[in-house]
Amino acid sequence: MLSLGRKHKRNALTPLEAELAPRGRGVARLHRQPVWRAAGRLAELPQWTGSAAALGFLTLTIGYGIVIGGHGRIVSDALLSAAGFGIEAVKLSGQSEINEFQILEALEIHEGSSLALFDADTARERLNQMAWVKNASVMKLYPSTLQIRIEEKVPYALWQRGDLVSIVNESGEVITDQVDGRYANLLLVVNHGAQRRAAEINTALAKVPELRPRVRAAFLISERRWDLQLENGISVRLPAENVDAALADLVKMDEESALLSRDIVAIDMRLADRVTVRLSPEAAEQRKVMTGGTGGAGWKERDT
Repeated sequence: MLSLGRKHKRNALTPLEAELAPRGRGVARLHRQPVWRAAGRLAELPQWTGSAAALGFLTLTIGYGIVIGGHGRIVSDALLSAAGFGIEAVKLSGQSEINEFQILEALEIHEGSSLALFDADTARERLNQMAWVKNASVMKLYPSTLQIRIEEKVPYALWQRGDLVSIVNESGEVITDQVDGRYANLLLVVNHGAQRRAAEINTALAKVPELRPRVRAAFLISERRWDLQLENGISVRLPAENVDAALADLVKMDEESALLSRDIVAIDMRLADRVTVRLSPEAAEQRKVMTGGTGGAGWKERDT
């Protein structure tokens, strides 16, 4: 009994011995994979595996740096352009008032831009914001052509209010305030509201082609009627109604007596049954002398 008890005591580990004992003893150590076996598996890989892994890591690192630095679009454009998808030609059609440089500036095409990554919708929006553009279309023609079609607004008249002169379309919408000599043949309409009624006076003047080239401006008076300013300074006061008949009478009188070439300042046609003519100061003084001082204040009437 004692011998057995002593043998058991001799084989048992004290707490200190258990703490200092090597770990991994017993069954768990039998399942541990030897280091030489893992190294053997790596040795079975192809010789180029290390180079490929290093190259892949370098590629990922460079790509990450490009994205973080905001250069991804530039690099992508460059690669696509090198592959034959760069924008090499821009075909423009429909423009007459807008020059090509303005359109190209709005497209924002840079050196190395690729057709694949070009944002056609955004470019179309920029074109439609231009003053003269009514509608624009942007089409990609692969591999390297951009096609632009422009529908422009049509200049119809010049509109003056105060010192500001604008070009307007037929409905009276302002196109632009940039006016030059190209638009000198457009009728100038003056005063507020005149831009919306420009078609009215233009249509009436189109019926008297003998008179139209001599009209420099049309003034809308109290938003009711028009006064015409001729190129020689004569003012023609038109009625609020029956404008076509008044203009026809004016042309007839000019054909019969060269009325519009005389030394007069104004012609008043507001009354249907008579025309009143205002003489210039010199002509009025001469008339006064000829009539023995009984002439009027420069006005004389003429029945139509």
